[in-house]
Amino acid sequence: MLDGKHRGRSHGRTVTRRKFVANAAAAGAALALSPVFAPAVHAAKTIKLGYVSPQTGPLAAFGEADNFIISSFMKTVKGGLKIGGTSYPVEVQVKDSQSNASRAADVANELINGGVDIMLVASTPETTNPVSTQCEVNEVPCISSVAPWQPYFIGRQQHPDDPKSWKPFNYTYHFFWGLEDVIAVFTNLWGQLKTDKSVGGLFPNDGDGNAWGDKHVGFPPVLDKLGYKLTDPGRYQNLSDNFTSQISAFKQAKCDIITGVMLPPDFTTFWNQALQQGFKPKVATVGKAILFPVAVEALGKNGNNLSSEVWWTPSHPFKSSLTGESAKQLAGGYEKATGKQWTQPIGFAHALFEVAVDVLKRTGKTGDAKATVKAIQATKLDSIVGHIAWSGEKLPPFAQKNIAKTPLVGGQWRLRKGTANKYDIVIVDNKTAPAIPTAGKMEFIA
Repeated sequence: MLDGKHRGRSHGRTVTRRKFVANAAAAGAALALSPVFAPAVHAAKTIKLGYVSPQTGPLAAFGEADNFIISSFMKTVKGGLKIGGTSYPVEVQVKDSQSNASRAADVANELINGGVDIMLVASTPETTNPVSTQCEVNEVPCISSVAPWQPYFIGRQQHPDDPKSWKPFNYTYHFFWGLEDVIAVFTNLWGQLKTDKSVGGLFPNDGDGNAWGDKHVGFPPVLDKLGYKLTDPGRYQNLSDNFTSQISAFKQAKCDIITGVMLPPDFTTFWNQALQQGFKPKVATVGKAILFPVAVEALGKNGNNLSSEVWWTPSHPFKSSLTGESAKQLAGGYEKATGKQWTQPIGFAHALFEVAVDVLKRTGKTGDAKATVKAIQATKLDSIVGHIAWSGEKLPPFAQKNIAKTPLVGGQWRLRKGTANKYDIVIVDNKTAPAIPTAGKMEFIA
């Protein structure tokens, strides 16, 4: 377990406007923010891994499984990490971004000044981007995940609106899917049903929202090409408490599909207000907001058949390169240890440590940033989230150096039989990743 004397430490204001956020923040705060050590095996240099994620604040659900993942990782490397015939003790330094970009940059600098060998960072551009930027500036190898690659890569450019000026990075590498994948998944889901193709978009004024709603690289051009009419009322501020203007715009446009990328508490507010105001679309496919069971459970029976992107589930046909565990075994281990339902970030948090270990074993020279970067670039790893390789496959030339793609499918939340608000995500479309099995078909919201 992590060092108990630091449990519950946090800085800044934690958002508690929604019970969901309060519960998630409390869970995230349980993660110690102090270094975690594996016992020294020899007098060899200690390998230091930095890890940053949103463990408190409105995005805390993304970091809910961190305590379990890191504790499990430390057990795996308790005898040290063997590199070139030498066993090295391992230290993981954990920091909470508090769902705040400025805080993320600050704690990244703390870790960099502490001499981390590799920085690991997860969950949404508000955390991945500032941490990666600090690593790039300070020439520290960084591996990140759980943010679509466009807001990660383009959002860090000096001139995001000028594609000709975009440049690759030298020390920062990312694995996840992209907007082209989530757009394909969402439209594949909608294609299973007969609708009027009138879509209402909910895009906040943040890294994800600005990318998803972008007229050039986001949803608008693709939806237009496929014959969908998008109603976009404009950017709203996160943690809004009134979505009446958006609901009115969607009602006027007779939108039968709602999409977007929202914070969990914001979607809860929107959905409850929409139903109260007599607006109930046939389909609601929303990114980020309903990735977690607790977010859907907060809606009671009104969460049934909401749909979302699916990055990872216990039914994904992959296993860990670290432990040999299947996706099902990893999710089951989490549920047994915590008493909570598995969540999608579990697989990717685990995969970050898989990649780090694989890279370190291939560096041949610990503490050498350039050797570490070369090892990252040469990665060809079958992980718990699928194959990870910075090979440039299915990517535009400008992103090929820094991005590795992982598979994405689509699912719907279905009420468990005999329960009032317990849900399971059912994969209902796998056209984008046929190796991942489906377990149902897309259905209208009843």
